[in-house]
Amino acid sequence: MSKSPRKRATTELRMSAPTFTNGDQFSPQAMEGIQLLDGAAAVVRSPALRRVMGLLQRVAQHKAAVLIAGETGSGKELVARAIHYYSHRRDRAFVDVNCAALPEHLVESELFGYEKGAFSGAENTKPGLFELADRGTLFLDEVGDLDRKMQVKLLRVLDGVPYYRLGGNRKVSADVRILAATNQDMEAAVRSGKFRRDLFYRLSQFQLLVPPLRERPEDIVGIAEYFLHQYHPNSHFTEDALQALQEYPWPGNVRELKNLVFKTVMHTENAAGEVRACDLPFESTTAAAKPGTTTLSGSAVLSGVEKRVILDTLARAGGNRGRTAEQLGISRRTLSRKLKEYGEAAQAQHDHPGALSYQQQRYFRVMTEFPVIVSCADKEVHATCTNLSSSGIGLHLPQVGDFRSPVTLTFTLPNTSYVIEAKAQIAWVDGEGRAGFRFIDMFSDSRQELENWLDGQMAAEGWFAEPGLAHHL
Repeated sequence: MSKSPRKRATTELRMSAPTFTNGDQFSPQAMEGIQLLDGAAAVVRSPALRRVMGLLQRVAQHKAAVLIAGETGSGKELVARAIHYYSHRRDRAFVDVNCAALPEHLVESELFGYEKGAFSGAENTKPGLFELADRGTLFLDEVGDLDRKMQVKLLRVLDGVPYYRLGGNRKVSADVRILAATNQDMEAAVRSGKFRRDLFYRLSQFQLLVPPLRERPEDIVGIAEYFLHQYHPNSHFTEDALQALQEYPWPGNVRELKNLVFKTVMHTENAAGEVRACDLPFESTTAAAKPGTTTLSGSAVLSGVEKRVILDTLARAGGNRGRTAEQLGISRRTLSRKLKEYGEAAQAQHDHPGALSYQQQRYFRVMTEFPVIVSCADKEVHATCTNLSSSGIGLHLPQVGDFRSPVTLTFTLPNTSYVIEAKAQIAWVDGEGRAGFRFIDMFSDSRQELENWLDGQMAAEGWFAEPGLAHHL
């Protein structure tokens, strides 16, 4: 993917909560827009972007770093601001900086600060962005453009190691949640040696993919109408204009759309009334594709019976690769290779806008309710599950009792006939009849069924549970 034009570095504190065009609370069910980039409202109407917004609510509750990927102008900062807004840090600072816009010799002093006299012109001590974002969120836009020297120092800070200001002799510590964004293929950057493998892993505990505007036709219409009404409240697009807007590929995404609407109202005589397709000043006469036409790369053309069998089985398994491979009678590695050969990877990104690192897969927790039998010594207690992960289960018990010794838990996975039996040890208990149990032993078949079920839940939420490069680090 091509590098974006360098934007002016933005280093000021942004502490205000997202604002909306309709004043509604920010949620996937009620989102018309929040402040994005240059202050323009971002409309969120498409299922694709709403799905991303749903994923980020889960992400927001964690402390782990998040890598947000997407084309230039697609709304990565919108996602970053929403994560901060949903997090426990929402009342603290949101500090953003464009790494591509900072001159190489200023990156260290901007991020980590400097002491008075550290260099010529340093007349006063200046705290860095990490200090300004203490107990808040630091958003590193275009993180792929960071120099390798700075990547090393950033990695140490992310691992919680105190650092020195430039020219300083006193260590500084900062409690900062890192969000990073890029329009580059970071896995390719790692393979080429441009970006450190260990830093990529550290930044991509969660990954979110923001779909380009051309894949969000509902957003195209909503954004175009929003900007048009800002300039001319009583004007509107005709049907043929809306169709032309949706057929255009929008390589510049939201920024390009905003500029086009501005040019339209500036040069169209009847902009205060109707805006027709012929009034739209598209940059290229070939850019707007003919309705109903699609261009596929050679790698995306799946062929023959093998394609249909593999993808149909994958669909029936809810995107679960382990179960798909088992049903096909092939290894999971062979299935992954086949899907990659057939260009399924691009479709997987479209269907699953989020990716979980191996570590986060282990901690993936599903909030659900179903009956559980707790057996201890010679008695049984009927409980209700409140949440479930591969490592343990949360229960609501009518009576907590004495569960210091290991217990046996028996339950049926929701919407399946699979009965799970596991040995478990109590990990915590509160005064309201709730307790957490850690699995200490489980039959291999039960373990596999639980992991397959959790994989299906991840896929249903929109998570891609195999972020190739990070998975193997």
